[in-house]
Amino acid sequence: MNVRPDFSKNANHAETAPAFLSVWDMHSYYGESYIVQGISFNVHEGEILALLGRNGAGKTTTLRSIARLDDPQVNKGEIWLDHQPLHRMKSHQASVAGLGLVPEDRRIIPGLTVEENLQLAQITPPIGWSLERLYDLFPRLGERRKQEGVTLSGGEQQMLAIARALARDIKVLLLDEPYEGLAPVIVDEIEKTLRLIKEQGMTTILVEQNAVRALQLADRAVILDTGSIVFDGSAAEVLENEGLRAEYLAI
Repeated sequence: MNVRPDFSKNANHAETAPAFLSVWDMHSYYGESYIVQGISFNVHEGEILALLGRNGAGKTTTLRSIARLDDPQVNKGEIWLDHQPLHRMKSHQASVAGLGLVPEDRRIIPGLTVEENLQLAQITPPIGWSLERLYDLFPRLGERRKQEGVTLSGGEQQMLAIARALARDIKVLLLDEPYEGLAPVIVDEIEKTLRLIKEQGMTTILVEQNAVRALQLADRAVILDTGSIVFDGSAAEVLENEGLRAEYLAI
C-alpha cells in the first residue's frame, strides 16, 4: 500500500528542506496501457533531479503527467508545486503556475526568428528573464537572434527551447532527453548552462538516456523500472553502486 509521504521533509535531503514539487501516488495510462504505477517523490527547490530508467520505464510519461498534458491520462494521484495543486489543472494552467516542459523534439516554431520564438513565450513585462539576460546565458542565440529558429543546429535549437521555457519565468524546468543527438562538446555547453541556472535557483527534472552525464550533473536521482520507483536517493550513490547501474540502467 502506498503511504502518503510527508511533503514537508525528505529523509534523503541533508537539510530536510521543504519539498517544492511533490508527486504522490500518481498513476498514468495511455489508453489501457498502465505506464506509471503509483509513484511518489519530492523535488526540492534549486535541485536537479535525474529521472532515469531503461527505455519504456515511464520517464517521459512521468514528465508529461506532471506537465498536465492531455496524454497520458492521470487516473489517480496528486501533484503539488509550491503549494499549488497541479493535479486539478489543465496544461495551460500548470504552465502559468510555473512548469516549463522542453520536449525531446524541441518544437521550435517554423517561420519565426530566434527572437520571435522567445518573445512569443515571454511574459509581459518580463520579471526574471529579459531577452538580454537570456542572450547573456545563451550567447549563440544572441548572435543568431534574427535567424529563423528551425534553421539552427540541433544544439542551438536545444538552447532555444530551454531559453523559451525560461522566458516564461518558470519555477520548474522539465527536460526530456536534452542531449539526444548532440555532440559531446555541445552537451558540455548545455550542462554548463544548466549549472548556471541552478545557481540562480532553478529547479530541474532531467530525463536522459545518457545516465552517467545526467548523474554527474544532478543532485538526486529517481530510477524507474516498469512504471515503479526502484531507487530514490543521491546521484552520487548511483554512480558509486555498480550493481544498481547494471540492473536498472545497463551501465
